[in-house]
Amino acid sequence: MSGQELYKRAKKIIPGGTMLLSKRPEMFLPEIWPSYFSKALGCEIWDLNGNKYIDCSIMGVGTNTLGYGNPEVDNAVKNTITLGNMSTLNCPEEVYLAEKLIEINPWADMVRFARTGGEANSIAIRIARAASGKDNIAICGYHGWHDWYLSVNHNTSGDNLKKHLIPGLEPNGVPLNLKNTVFPFDYNNFNQLLKIVENYKIGVIKMEVLRNQYPTDNFLQKVRDLATKKGIVLIFDECTSGFRETFGGINKKFQVYPDITIFGKTLGNGYAITAVVGKREVMEHAQNTFISSTFWTERIGPTAALKTLEVMEKIKSWQIITDKGIKIQKGLRDIAKKNNIKIKIFGLPSLTGFEFKSRNHQKYKTLITQEMLKRKILAGNLFYPSIKHSDKILSIYLSELEEIFNQIANCENGNSNIDEILKSEISHMGFKRLN
Repeated sequence: MSGQELYKRAKKIIPGGTMLLSKRPEMFLPEIWPSYFSKALGCEIWDLNGNKYIDCSIMGVGTNTLGYGNPEVDNAVKNTITLGNMSTLNCPEEVYLAEKLIEINPWADMVRFARTGGEANSIAIRIARAASGKDNIAICGYHGWHDWYLSVNHNTSGDNLKKHLIPGLEPNGVPLNLKNTVFPFDYNNFNQLLKIVENYKIGVIKMEVLRNQYPTDNFLQKVRDLATKKGIVLIFDECTSGFRETFGGINKKFQVYPDITIFGKTLGNGYAITAVVGKREVMEHAQNTFISSTFWTERIGPTAALKTLEVMEKIKSWQIITDKGIKIQKGLRDIAKKNNIKIKIFGLPSLTGFEFKSRNHQKYKTLITQEMLKRKILAGNLFYPSIKHSDKILSIYLSELEEIFNQIANCENGNSNIDEILKSEISHMGFKRLN
């Protein structure tokens, strides 16, 4: 059975077809994308028919910086399974992991664990609201799917998340009485944030530290100073940026420290574990509310995280993936210039993305996926390198991509028609971001 055949079955019994928007086949190559995997190892994936692909795309949606099936992490997990994953008693690994995360983040004192980014974000919001005594929140970034976040689209000004997620996202099922409790601001726009704080009794500022833009005009420090002055709890969401350019949060690069930070994605190298790390005076407020879940106590997540952090620290994985990302970005610029194509490169090197400065960007992105798939490479306009992406693989990726850029150049010059080359519908739009 092909992945597309199984996906058609899935859409009949799973609303939306998949559990994650970012993994819907329509986001890549409608009607053609392999959709499901049977095996993943290193930076290679096998589909249901045994076809092997090099993953030069999002590597488990940014989770596997050590590659798929890292033997040290997997062996630690296998040992945990042998000893028992769940019991009436607590697993000691959660204490060891909390101690390690506090060691990595010496400004912090306490930790709570969850298993997904959305959960961790909601935990942080609950604690921060309890600590500040105020309900209203200012946000800059993508912070999950929970009610508090989606309520932004109930606001008087309408589709406030169009820069974060997808234009026209309906907040159906989100209580209307959450209207005008969460307010978005643009990255590096301090005056916009200041107006929100002055006008809406903000108790929490929640933001991604860095994603597609670097801070300018001392932006992060200004946010920190504002939060301190106004008694606002500052949360840095490092679910994605954590452990990609530093051993810990990317805030370390700027020496600006929050009251709470959130780690996820890379923390368990593909195993489910997220962490809310914060200052004692804020985190203690978790005891003044109710935050609890059975499967936050299972043992695999913290076991995987402890071993992942050990491997990361030993090999300095954040430096490796950053260096690879720099090579990718340079290669993209070179092949674009060679083909006289205008592109914009965005993101951290280890979260490299690019877009064509053309009205046909989405069609060209779809063409890349279509043509690279023929070459047994999973690719689009995003490339999140892992330590397993060798220089040889990067060279193959860029060489094959250059041929496709040549096709795109012919389309831009009017010598070819992109609509005649595409064999599928255009891929759906992905997330947009305020930062």
